[in-house]
Amino acid sequence: MPLFLEEAIPLLPRLRRHARLLCGDAARADDLLQDTLERAARKGALFHAEAGPERIDALRGWLLTLMHRLYLNQRRDAREALHDSLDEDESLQPLSHEPQQQVALRLDMERALAALPAASREILLLICVEEMSYQDAARVLDVPLGTVMSRLSRARERLRQLMSDGAESRAPLRVVK
Repeated sequence: MPLFLEEAIPLLPRLRRHARLLCGDAARADDLLQDTLERAARKGALFHAEAGPERIDALRGWLLTLMHRLYLNQRRDAREALHDSLDEDESLQPLSHEPQQQVALRLDMERALAALPAASREILLLICVEEMSYQDAARVLDVPLGTVMSRLSRARERLRQLMSDGAESRAPLRVVK
């Protein structure tokens, strides 16, 4: 086993938590984590970091980047498969509208996160759950720093709306000295 994979063992609970929040399903999250570790084992020669305390942070960032890209690939593949199956089967019935389910969805944080667009959910998870800096999150997502900040702001506001049952949005946050 490559050395960096042994170093990744303490990171597994955090990586699994991130995958679970990203996917919204334990089985898919476990598959994503396994795919991430398999890709890391194959691409291990691409990971370069000096020994020291920063190495673990660099490893975590690298693994989260791999996971993020795999997740995007899986979403794209699933979307294409769904599009193909919809073209083949025109007899699918639309989902029914049940307000009680929507209220339960907004009250549950995990489901509220799942209701966010993928870009919003990803940025919230990286910064709020994984406690990454804006710069590190920008590197993982391969977007500019300003994009991270604006996505985070919009994601937090949308999450507030989802958690408040669609009531009037709260007053904007103000700076307190």
